[in-house]
Amino acid sequence: MSARESMAYDVVVVGAGPAGLSAAIRLKQISPDLSVCVLEKGSEVGAHILSGAVIDPIALDELIPDWRELDSPLTVPVTENHHWVLTRDKKYGMPHALLPPMMSNKGCYTLSLGNLCRWLAGQAEALGVEIFPGFAAAEVLFDEAGAVMGVATGDMGVARDGTHKPDYQPGMELHAKYTFFAEGVRGSLTKEVKRLFDLERDCQPQVYAIGIKELWDVPADQHVPGRVIHTQGWPLTEEVGGGFVYHQENNQVALGLVVALGYRNPHLSPFEEFQRWKQHPAIRAIIEGGRRVSYGARAINEGGWQAVPRLVFPGGALIGCSAGFVNVPRIKGTHTAMKSGMLAAEAAAAAIAAERAGDELSTYVDTLQASWIATELKAVRNAEPAVARFGPLVGTLYSGFDLWVHALGLKLPWTFGHHRDSKSLWRKDMAKPIAYPKPDGVISFDRLSSVFLSNTNHEEDQPIHLTLKDARVPIDVNLALYDAPEQRYCPAGVYEIVGQEEGDPRLQINAQNCVHCKSCDIKDPTQNINWVVPEGGGGPNYPNM
Repeated sequence: MSARESMAYDVVVVGAGPAGLSAAIRLKQISPDLSVCVLEKGSEVGAHILSGAVIDPIALDELIPDWRELDSPLTVPVTENHHWVLTRDKKYGMPHALLPPMMSNKGCYTLSLGNLCRWLAGQAEALGVEIFPGFAAAEVLFDEAGAVMGVATGDMGVARDGTHKPDYQPGMELHAKYTFFAEGVRGSLTKEVKRLFDLERDCQPQVYAIGIKELWDVPADQHVPGRVIHTQGWPLTEEVGGGFVYHQENNQVALGLVVALGYRNPHLSPFEEFQRWKQHPAIRAIIEGGRRVSYGARAINEGGWQAVPRLVFPGGALIGCSAGFVNVPRIKGTHTAMKSGMLAAEAAAAAIAAERAGDELSTYVDTLQASWIATELKAVRNAEPAVARFGPLVGTLYSGFDLWVHALGLKLPWTFGHHRDSKSLWRKDMAKPIAYPKPDGVISFDRLSSVFLSNTNHEEDQPIHLTLKDARVPIDVNLALYDAPEQRYCPAGVYEIVGQEEGDPRLQINAQNCVHCKSCDIKDPTQNINWVVPEGGGGPNYPNM
C-alpha cells in the first residue's frame, strides 16, 4: 500500500481554470452536501491562466445569473469590432457587414481571464468548494477494476538527482467518485488518460496554435476601452495565424499573435514573428509611448468538433480545453469550456444522487451533443482545416463562405480532417532561413527579458520537468534534419544547442524559464519531449493575463 496520506471527496477537479471552477460551482449549486476539491498547479488561482481575452457571457449567465451585481471583472463591454488585413506597411479594414454574424462581438467583454478565474474561485469557495493552489496533480490513481479513482499530487522537496531534500514531503492522494480533468491544453494527466482509455480512437488528431501575448500600459489618448481588433496577413504570409489587440480597462492594451503549430519552415520562430508584427505601423501606433508590463505564451486547441475525443471513461471526464472546445473563428473558448464543466457537473451530481457513482457519465456526452456547444462547433468545424489545407488567402475565403452558409441555415455535408502538428516540418535544407531583426528594446524585445515579465520561477534544484525519451534524438535527429527547431518554437528560451563551435553539440534545457505553454510537447517532430508537471507552484505568475 502507498505510504501517502489520502483524502476522499465526491468529485476532484484537476485545474482551476474556467471549466474546472464552473464544474465545481455547479456541483455545489445542485447539491450543497457534495464534497468538491479543486487542485491548481499554479501558485494561486489565475497564475497560469493566459488568454486574449474577449469573452461571451452566455455560460456565465447560466451559471451565475446575477454576476453583474457581484463585482465581477467583466466591466469593459466590446464597443468596436475591427478586422484588419495587413501587408508589410499597410492595413486594410474589412467591412463588418462582410463578416459572418458569428464573428460579431456584440454583447461580449474584454478582460483578463486570470482575473475572471480568481473571481470564480471566490464564488466557488463561498459555496464550500475546497481549492488547493500550489499542488500539481502528478499521477492518475486507478482502482482494482482499472477505473480512475482520483489523483495524487507530486512530491515536494525532491532534488534534481532524485534524492530527498530536508523539506521533502510526499504527495497526497485525493480519492473521488468522479475526477474531472480540466488541465487546459495538452495536460500531462489528460494525455495519459487519453492513451490508457484510447479516447482518441474515433476522432481526428487535435491540432494547436501558440498564442504569444503582452500587456501594455498606453497613453490615454491612444486607448479606446472596448475596442477589439483582429488582424490577418503580414508577417504570416504563408503560415496560418493572426493578431489581436484588445483595449481593456485602466488604459491597458492586451495584444498578441497566434501562430498555428502546423507550420512547415523549421527556421520559423513564433516569438520573433510576434516581435515583427508589433513593428507594423498600425500596431506600433497603438503601443508607442507605452510601457510593456507583462508577457506570456500558451498553446491553443484548434482542432474543432472533429478533434474532440471521447469525453468519459470509468471514473471521470474531460472538460474544457482538456477536451478541446475552442471556437477558432470566434477566437473564443471560455464560454464553451464553462458550459462543458457545468454539463459534466450535472451528470455527476445526478449519478451520485442516484447511487450510481462509478457509472460512466454518458449523460454528460448526451447533453453536450444536444447543447449549444455542439451547435456552435459543428458550424465552424471546417474553418481551421480549410486555411491549413488551402493556405491563408483561399482558405480564409472558403471559411467565410462556409460560415455564411451556416448563418443562412444551410449545412455543408463534408468535414475536413487534420494532420498532427509534429508531422508538418520540412527538413532544414528544404526551407529558407529567416533573418529576424534585432530587438529595439522599445517595441520589440528578446526572449529572456520577456520571460522576466512573466514572473516565472521554478525551484532550481528539482527534477527537470521537460523530459526526453531518448537523449540522443535532439542532436542525431532534430539538429541534423531540422536545425533544432526547439530553439525557435519555444517562446521562453528553454532549449539551446551548446558546444557546436567546439564540434560537440548538445541540447541544454533551461527548465527554469518554462512558461508552461506546452509547445515543445506538441511540435517536437520526433515527439521525444514529454512535458510533465514540475513541483507545485512553479511556473509563471501572471498577475493580469
